[in-house]
Amino acid sequence: MRAKKPFWVLYLLSCIAPFSTHATPQQAGYSIIEHVTDAHSWHFATISGKHIELPLPIILYSSDKGIECFSSARFYDQNHQPTAYHGYLLLDQKIHCVDPNRSVLDLSITKNIAAMFLSIILLVSGLLWATNKYRRAPLAPPTGWFAVIDLIISFIKNEIAIPNIGKEHSARFLPYLLTIFCFIWLNNLLGLLPGGANVTGSISVTLVLAAFTILITIFNGNKHYWHHIFKPEGLPNWLLPIMVPVEILGILTKFFSLMVRLFANITAGHIILLSIIGLTFSMKSTCIGFFVSVPLGTFMFLLKLLVAFLQAYVFTLLSAIYLGQAVDKGTH
Repeated sequence: MRAKKPFWVLYLLSCIAPFSTHATPQQAGYSIIEHVTDAHSWHFATISGKHIELPLPIILYSSDKGIECFSSARFYDQNHQPTAYHGYLLLDQKIHCVDPNRSVLDLSITKNIAAMFLSIILLVSGLLWATNKYRRAPLAPPTGWFAVIDLIISFIKNEIAIPNIGKEHSARFLPYLLTIFCFIWLNNLLGLLPGGANVTGSISVTLVLAAFTILITIFNGNKHYWHHIFKPEGLPNWLLPIMVPVEILGILTKFFSLMVRLFANITAGHIILLSIIGLTFSMKSTCIGFFVSVPLGTFMFLLKLLVAFLQAYVFTLLSAIYLGQAVDKGTH
């Protein structure tokens, strides 16, 4: 029973952290939108009107002032009201120049970027630790966290890479498949923690991940792959002007499906989970809200744990299928 306590403590914290003790429906809705969108500060909770947040660095570039760096806390006064600083104003998480004739390029470290840095540090540290442990005792049976990492690597290699790419080319793409699987899964899990960032629920992040897969697929496409797109076998020449654009559109469709699927599933799951939890704090009867939202919230939280793995698996699986199509020689 002791092993289960941290899980339930974590779950209760995740229920309470986004909302204040006397949240109105409008405040609950604001907390939900605040969680799923990016920001220039990392907000964890609002308790009795006090904001618990971590200011993040603002990095701006303009032609007249060059590079400017300062804390995002400068955009708020002592009462946490928006205020101008050095000729800039933060409105709706976008930095605007007070002077309408000036323009500025925002290169700031936002919440999602900071969360990605954190996940990358955790991911690289864990893999380097596993690598060093394996080098010290290559024949020792894996135990503990090392066994978990070994299981993940074996799963990606034997269940995704080899069946969809083939033994001949799987080793070449295995590092990429392992990277995107671990990156997506880790960020999905971190997003469920109290105050966690919605990294994989950001369309810009999923766009870059999908672009990586499609670009790697395009640049590794062999003659058979491109021949199938521009000159399919057995197709009459008069159909080529129709089928070639359709095949090219198919590549773009793969890109959009990878991008939108991950973004939509993660974002929708966060909104539903936080909406159910918000019932406790927005209903007039806290008791009724508690008994309504906690069972549903528990179910959604457990479902989100499953979805966190499934979305990482589906993205990696589809990437492996597309890469397999690019290097397939068409002999079978």
